[in-house]
This record gives sequence, structure tokens and C-alpha cells, in this order.
Amino acid sequence: MYKNILVPIIFDESRNSEEALKIAERVLEEGGKITALHVIEEVPSYAATYIDESRIRQARTEVEAALATKLGDHKNISSRVVTGHPGRTILEVAEDMGADLIVIASHRPGLQDYFLGSTAARVVRHAPCGVHVIR
Repeated sequence: MYKNILVPIIFDESRNSEEALKIAERVLEEGGKITALHVIEEVPSYAATYIDESRIRQARTEVEAALATKLGDHKNISSRVVTGHPGRTILEVAEDMGADLIVIASHRPGLQDYFLGSTAARVVRHAPCGVHVIR
């Protein structure tokens, strides 16, 4: 059983994040916590100058609302939205929060990804804790 679980969430139908949340709930120790994390990719600096700051804030608010909706039936799961490179940021957040398990959904990869998607593969290779991959 695990005390501190991180579940990266992506809004993509090819990834079964609902199953990842259910598995996290099943392996959670009593009194433990689950954090659902969504990483917004950073806008490249050369493009950021052309995007209105209010539009970026609005997009973040929309993502936070979508994550809250996705967690609808999971009242005991906290949510967090951060900006960064997905693979690297998931690992940083896991380390910062002292996660002892990451439950991550991966898509059905193509040949270029070999067996895992690139984000899931990076998390598996470099995680500071156990990783459970959902297909």
C-alpha cells in the first residue's frame, strides 16, 4: 500500500486516466493522499510574445475546471495544474511531494515509441519511486 500517490492526467481519449485514478484509490493506504496532476506545456518564448496574457490565464482556468470535472466522483483526490515539460515536470512534482507511487496512463504507442509513450517512458526510467503504467 502507498501513502502518497501522484496520478498524471492528460485530456486524451487514448489514455485511460479514469482507470489510473481507480487503481490509485485501490492501492492507497488509509490516511494517504492522491494528487491528480495536469501539466500544461509551456508556450515557447518566441510565440509567447504574440499571445495575450489574459488568454493564457483563461486557458489555465479552463484546464483547472476540466480537471475538476474529470475528478467529479473522486472527492478524496486533490488536483494540481502546473506548467512545464510533461515528462520532466511529472518527475519534479513527484520528488517535491515525496510520492511513493506514480500511476500513469500510456497510449498505445507506435513503433517510434517502442513499448511506451515518450512521457510514460521518461517517467518509468527516471522516477524517484514506483511507477504503475496503465494501457
